[in-house]
Amino acid sequence: MSSEPAAGASSGQDGEAAVSADDFRDAMSRWASGVTIVTATGPSGEPVGMTASSFTAVSLAPPLVLVCVSVEAQSHDPLVGAPGFYVHVLSREQEHLSRSFATPGPEKFAELERPEVGRFDAPLLPVGVARLACAHHAAHRLGDHTVLAGRVVRTEVRDEPPLLYAARDYHGLG
Repeated sequence: MSSEPAAGASSGQDGEAAVSADDFRDAMSRWASGVTIVTATGPSGEPVGMTASSFTAVSLAPPLVLVCVSVEAQSHDPLVGAPGFYVHVLSREQEHLSRSFATPGPEKFAELERPEVGRFDAPLLPVGVARLACAHHAAHRLGDHTVLAGRVVRTEVRDEPPLLYAARDYHGLG
């Protein structure tokens, strides 16, 4: 199955019309990715966090990662404005956290009894597969998302099977 740009679709700088949002979303749902939760502390000291599957390593020297944050997300401004943040790479056993942090609102932290606080006063979740402390490096608006880059200043890892997301559902390896 293939798709062509819809009539009247917006064009980019190259003059090529873009595919529809639905077709793009459907194509990207076939891409399997790990699942992360990004946490930080907002300007009023409130914990913020969101589930993110748009996450990747960018550079080894310096060690940089990026996460894409929807400009419509409640956590957008606090995450992008924070001096640093944590990326929690989730294990298969942490699907419930992913689902909880995929919803807006502060109650997502309610299920955690007094979460620990790490660097940048960011709330910490239990380590699943990995946890990366990141100093804010850069933020660039691209379309309807901000690409937030962080310089990794600390890592923790565990030997656990990762949580994956593909075809609009959660999966494990094997």
